[in-house]
Amino acid sequence: MKVLKVMSEVTGRLDLNEFARMVGLTPNQTIEHMQELLKADFLRKVGSGYGITDAAKTVLKALSPVPTGMEFHFYITIGHPTIFKAKSLLDFYGTVKQIDAASLEFHLYRGDFENWTREALNDAVFAEEFAKLKKLKLKGERLRKAIIKAAEAKYGLEKLQ
Repeated sequence: MKVLKVMSEVTGRLDLNEFARMVGLTPNQTIEHMQELLKADFLRKVGSGYGITDAAKTVLKALSPVPTGMEFHFYITIGHPTIFKAKSLLDFYGTVKQIDAASLEFHLYRGDFENWTREALNDAVFAEEFAKLKKLKLKGERLRKAIIKAAEAKYGLEKLQ
Protein backbone atom coordinates (compact mmCIF):
# COMPACT_ATOMS: atom_id res chain seq x y z
CA MET A 1 0.00 0.00 0.00
CA LYS A 2 3.02 2.28 0.25
CA VAL A 3 2.94 2.70 -3.54
CA LEU A 4 -0.67 3.87 -3.33
CA LYS A 5 0.01 6.19 -0.41
CA VAL A 6 2.98 7.85 -2.12
CA MET A 7 0.98 8.21 -5.34
CA SER A 8 -1.75 10.03 -3.42
CA GLU A 9 0.82 12.49 -2.05
CA VAL A 10 2.78 13.19 -5.25
CA THR A 11 1.68 16.37 -6.98
CA GLY A 12 3.67 16.12 -10.20
CA ARG A 13 5.04 13.65 -12.69
CA LEU A 14 7.94 11.43 -11.65
CA ASP A 15 10.08 9.05 -13.62
CA LEU A 16 9.95 5.39 -12.59
CA ASN A 17 13.40 5.33 -10.97
CA GLU A 18 12.65 8.33 -8.78
CA PHE A 19 9.26 6.94 -7.78
CA ALA A 20 10.75 3.50 -7.03
CA ARG A 21 13.31 5.16 -4.78
CA MET A 22 10.51 7.01 -2.93
CA VAL A 23 8.64 3.77 -2.19
CA GLY A 24 11.77 1.79 -1.35
CA LEU A 25 11.47 -0.75 -4.17
CA THR A 26 13.36 -1.59 -7.32
CA PRO A 27 11.82 -0.31 -10.55
CA ASN A 28 10.72 -3.88 -11.44
CA GLN A 29 9.09 -4.37 -8.02
CA THR A 30 7.37 -1.01 -8.40
CA ILE A 31 5.94 -2.04 -11.77
CA GLU A 32 4.68 -5.32 -10.28
CA HIS A 33 2.97 -3.47 -7.42
CA MET A 34 1.41 -1.01 -9.83
CA GLN A 35 0.08 -3.85 -11.99
CA GLU A 36 -1.53 -5.40 -8.89
CA LEU A 37 -3.08 -2.04 -8.01
CA LEU A 38 -4.42 -1.73 -11.57
CA LYS A 39 -6.06 -5.17 -11.30
CA ALA A 40 -7.62 -4.19 -7.96
CA ASP A 41 -9.02 -1.00 -9.57
CA PHE A 42 -6.94 1.24 -7.29
CA LEU A 43 -5.03 2.77 -10.22
CA ARG A 44 -6.11 3.94 -13.66
CA LYS A 45 -4.15 4.86 -16.74
CA VAL A 46 -3.92 8.63 -17.30
CA GLY A 47 -2.16 9.46 -20.55
CA SER A 48 1.30 7.93 -20.26
CA GLY A 49 1.09 7.74 -16.46
CA TYR A 50 -1.19 6.54 -13.68
CA GLY A 51 -3.63 8.09 -11.25
CA ILE A 52 -5.38 6.77 -8.18
CA THR A 53 -9.09 5.93 -8.35
CA ASP A 54 -11.88 6.87 -5.96
CA ALA A 55 -11.73 3.29 -4.65
CA ALA A 56 -8.07 3.87 -3.77
CA LYS A 57 -8.91 7.11 -1.96
CA THR A 58 -11.53 5.25 0.04
CA VAL A 59 -9.08 2.49 0.97
CA LEU A 60 -6.44 5.05 1.95
CA LYS A 61 -8.99 6.62 4.29
CA ALA A 62 -9.54 3.20 5.86
CA LEU A 63 -5.79 2.79 6.38
CA SER A 64 -5.32 6.24 7.90
CA PRO A 65 -4.91 6.31 11.67
CA VAL A 66 -7.51 8.15 13.71
CA PRO A 67 -6.31 11.11 15.78
CA THR A 68 -4.45 10.19 18.96
CA GLY A 69 -6.89 9.56 21.78
CA MET A 70 -9.73 8.56 19.42
CA GLU A 71 -8.77 4.89 19.10
CA PHE A 72 -11.67 2.47 19.61
CA HIS A 73 -11.24 0.31 22.71
CA PHE A 74 -13.29 -2.89 22.67
CA TYR A 75 -15.05 -4.05 25.83
CA ILE A 76 -17.21 -7.09 26.62
CA THR A 77 -19.22 -5.10 29.18
CA ILE A 78 -18.64 -2.00 31.28
CA GLY A 79 -15.47 -2.51 33.29
CA HIS A 80 -14.35 -5.53 31.24
CA PRO A 81 -12.00 -4.36 28.47
CA THR A 82 -10.54 -6.69 25.87
CA ILE A 83 -6.98 -6.51 24.55
CA PHE A 84 -8.25 -5.05 21.27
CA LYS A 85 -8.21 -1.46 20.09
CA ALA A 86 -8.61 0.02 16.63
CA LYS A 87 -6.37 2.85 15.45
CA SER A 88 -7.88 2.83 11.95
CA LEU A 89 -10.86 1.44 10.13
CA LEU A 90 -8.70 -1.43 8.90
CA ASP A 91 -7.83 -2.27 12.54
CA PHE A 92 -11.52 -2.12 13.38
CA TYR A 93 -12.38 -4.45 10.50
CA GLY A 94 -9.71 -6.95 11.52
CA THR A 95 -10.86 -6.90 15.13
CA VAL A 96 -14.53 -7.38 14.21
CA LYS A 97 -13.52 -10.58 12.41
CA GLN A 98 -12.01 -12.14 15.53
CA ILE A 99 -13.40 -10.60 18.71
CA ASP A 100 -16.07 -12.26 20.84
CA ALA A 101 -19.46 -11.40 19.34
CA ALA A 102 -20.62 -10.28 22.81
CA SER A 103 -18.32 -7.26 22.42
CA LEU A 104 -19.92 -6.40 19.07
CA GLU A 105 -23.38 -6.59 20.61
CA PHE A 106 -22.32 -4.49 23.60
CA HIS A 107 -20.92 -1.67 21.46
CA LEU A 108 -23.56 -1.71 18.72
CA TYR A 109 -26.53 -1.40 21.05
CA ARG A 110 -24.86 1.35 23.13
CA GLY A 111 -24.25 3.37 19.94
CA ASP A 112 -20.47 3.20 20.36
CA PHE A 113 -19.77 2.15 16.76
CA GLU A 114 -22.00 4.92 15.41
CA ASN A 115 -20.30 7.54 17.55
CA TRP A 116 -16.78 6.37 16.73
CA THR A 117 -17.34 6.24 12.97
CA ARG A 118 -18.99 9.65 13.03
CA GLU A 119 -16.41 11.34 15.27
CA ALA A 120 -13.08 9.53 14.77
CA LEU A 121 -13.53 8.54 11.12
CA ASN A 122 -15.64 11.59 10.22
CA ASP A 123 -18.03 9.32 8.31
CA ALA A 124 -21.69 10.01 9.06
CA VAL A 125 -22.82 7.73 6.21
CA PHE A 126 -21.02 4.72 7.67
CA ALA A 127 -22.33 5.65 11.13
CA GLU A 128 -25.85 5.36 9.72
CA GLU A 129 -25.11 1.78 8.69
CA PHE A 130 -24.63 0.96 12.37
CA ALA A 131 -27.92 2.68 13.21
CA LYS A 132 -29.63 0.45 10.63
CA LEU A 133 -27.96 -2.68 12.03
CA LYS A 134 -29.11 -1.75 15.52
CA LYS A 135 -32.73 -1.69 14.33
CA LEU A 136 -32.34 -5.22 12.93
CA LYS A 137 -31.51 -6.51 16.44
CA LEU A 138 -28.88 -8.92 15.12
CA LYS A 139 -26.85 -11.05 17.50
CA GLY A 140 -23.74 -13.23 17.41
CA GLU A 141 -22.31 -14.32 14.08
CA ARG A 142 -25.14 -12.71 12.12
CA LEU A 143 -24.15 -9.35 13.59
CA ARG A 144 -20.45 -9.95 12.89
CA LYS A 145 -21.19 -10.83 9.25
CA ALA A 146 -23.41 -7.76 8.85
CA ILE A 147 -20.72 -5.42 10.21
CA ILE A 148 -18.08 -7.00 7.97
CA LYS A 149 -20.36 -6.74 4.94
CA ALA A 150 -21.10 -3.06 5.68
CA ALA A 151 -17.38 -2.23 6.02
CA GLU A 152 -16.53 -4.07 2.81
CA ALA A 153 -19.35 -2.40 0.89
CA LYS A 154 -18.33 1.06 2.05
CA TYR A 155 -14.53 0.78 1.98
CA GLY A 156 -13.62 -2.22 -0.21
CA LEU A 157 -11.58 -3.69 2.64
CA GLU A 158 -11.86 -7.24 1.37
CA LYS A 159 -9.37 -6.26 -1.35
CA LEU A 160 -6.72 -5.64 1.31
CA GLN A 161 -6.91 -9.04 2.98
